[in-house]
Amino acid sequence: MKHIPIIQVPIEEAELALFEERKKIYPRAQKGWFSSWRWVLVFFTQVLFYGTAWLTWNDRQAVLFDLITRKFYIFGLVLWPQDFIYLAILLVISALSLFLFTAIAGRLFCGYACPQTVYTELFLWIEGKVEGDRNARMKLDSAPMSVRKFSLKFIKHFIWIVLALWTGFTFVGYFTPIRQLAIEVGSFTLGPWETFWFLFYGFATYGNAGWMREQVCKYMCPYARFQSAMFDKDTLIVTYDTARGDPRGSRNKKVDYKAQGLGSCVDCGICVQVCPTGIDIRNGLQYECIACGACIDGCDQVMDKMGYERGLIRYTTEHALTRNLDNQAMWKRVFRLRTLIYGAILGLIILAAAMSLAYHMPLKVDVLRDRGMPKITETGAIENVYRLQVMNTQESPRRYSVTLKAPSGSVIINNADLSVAAATTKAFPLRVQIPASVLETGSNRIRFIVKDLDAPDITVTEKAVFIVPR
Repeated sequence: MKHIPIIQVPIEEAELALFEERKKIYPRAQKGWFSSWRWVLVFFTQVLFYGTAWLTWNDRQAVLFDLITRKFYIFGLVLWPQDFIYLAILLVISALSLFLFTAIAGRLFCGYACPQTVYTELFLWIEGKVEGDRNARMKLDSAPMSVRKFSLKFIKHFIWIVLALWTGFTFVGYFTPIRQLAIEVGSFTLGPWETFWFLFYGFATYGNAGWMREQVCKYMCPYARFQSAMFDKDTLIVTYDTARGDPRGSRNKKVDYKAQGLGSCVDCGICVQVCPTGIDIRNGLQYECIACGACIDGCDQVMDKMGYERGLIRYTTEHALTRNLDNQAMWKRVFRLRTLIYGAILGLIILAAAMSLAYHMPLKVDVLRDRGMPKITETGAIENVYRLQVMNTQESPRRYSVTLKAPSGSVIINNADLSVAAATTKAFPLRVQIPASVLETGSNRIRFIVKDLDAPDITVTEKAVFIVPR
């Protein structure tokens, strides 16, 4: 048997091979089309998140997921635990939307609307306003501790913590009425669960956006790991045009770089400096890329200064690069059968969900027969007792009538108009008598018909069992 030598590696080198110490990334600020769109979406998502919690509707919070009373208020819509199917539909729509957007243009959600990206962008903006631009921040971090450095760091982290706590407060405000929550926070009477989630969500925002940043995208986010399964050669991705850019090299603006055998890339490194995850897009597509387009804006600025054509780094497809497709041909392949199927399925589900909500019945009825034995009355009729559970999901008091669909002679003894307050559930006991001569011994099917007296089109029919003793 051939002897295989064993190579011993020092422990320090083995640890270094398994773990690489994090190098802090200092993203350089840049302007451009993609940067502007990213800030538009940051503004839109945060106005939506922070502002919606304070809107009112019918003298209550417009959007409130009241877990204690088990009612979900979404403007004029009131959903109950029985409407859990809509949450499942929402999750299906979200998943299909992610598949569709990824198949068309990669990690669009990650680059523009993901909370991690949005809050990292906000925290970086605050850091830039307090500590200065990229070079100033790098110089400050490498300098020894001083009064100025301590003051700037303190101000930055104080603003970060305030924003993080306000984020946690707003998050809890969607589950506990936010005005009531503000009073409880101000009077230090916040409940234990509200306190936990308020601090937990605030701490998570501060830690993820202020400290971990790209580490969340690179190591914690599962989407980065399986995104390639949804990509193909006709998916739009942020790509460096190797054929045009290489060989790279610095040069004078006035020199004919083609005569020197150089490509369009001046090897300035701007694309790396502006990247929030610190990758070099010139090395090809990497799972760390969140498709924010910052490298495109940075490279385009350099191309403008050099007088070169834009698009050295751009959104394009692998087929477009390898086959030299023009934009029209590229877009035809982007909207291929796969994406059309995703879009059609997504559209049908959204349409079905919208129609279901539009025709959502604001009345729900449950009927439970009393477990006691049926009673035989003096007239020879059989009497069963029922518990009628009526749920009024509308935000106004309603009156209902109850009738029976049963053999002739059937009657509800204590039948009366049923009044139910707004967005509440109320139980009513009902005694039903049916002549014994018209029923068979054992179980018999009957139906209760509950009708809204102010809106006759709102009617619910519920089945029940009427027992005739032997």
